[in-house]
Amino acid sequence: MLPAHHAGAFALAALALVVVPGPSVLFVIGRSLSLGRVGGFLSVLGNALGMVPAIVAVSLGIGAVVAQSLVALTVVKVLGAAYLVFLGVQAIRHRHDHVGSGPELPVSRPSARRLVAEGFVVGVTNPKTIVFFVAVLPQFVSRDAGAIPLQLALLGGIFCAIALACDSAWALTAGTARSWFARDPGVWRAWGPAAAS
Repeated sequence: MLPAHHAGAFALAALALVVVPGPSVLFVIGRSLSLGRVGGFLSVLGNALGMVPAIVAVSLGIGAVVAQSLVALTVVKVLGAAYLVFLGVQAIRHRHDHVGSGPELPVSRPSARRLVAEGFVVGVTNPKTIVFFVAVLPQFVSRDAGAIPLQLALLGGIFCAIALACDSAWALTAGTARSWFARDPGVWRAWGPAAAS
């Protein structure tokens, strides 16, 4: 079984990585600003579910094979970046679709299933998470304790829980900012680009 001091040390390392904004955090903030708290939280959920295949792959030893293949890792990185660009273009093209009579009442919000699915794709193709799982996760395993696949899965679960909590905080913060600016548009004009000129 996973020793407690290994789990604690890993949790600190995972927290240090998770709090540094990366593709997932930027995705969640963007979704929360455009769709509100609910859209942000659904994106966070999908993102966390997207980590599960990476956790399973590392636990079964497949992650090490992918890490050794520069081509496979590059393909994952390129797919992840391309998908984020695609979502960014879609957000710009449909930027007025989510404007309603209030901050939590968009006209045409994507379905919950779609938001979770898009979050899943971002999570499963996030190179930052994949590299962390492959390079760092095995270092916190206790060879003496045995059941190495189970230890890797537990460490992955710890990482996922920390990411879920931190990303939810980002979603809450950005969704609250959206509601605040929607309630008082004068605040946005006072602090926005026009005020800076």
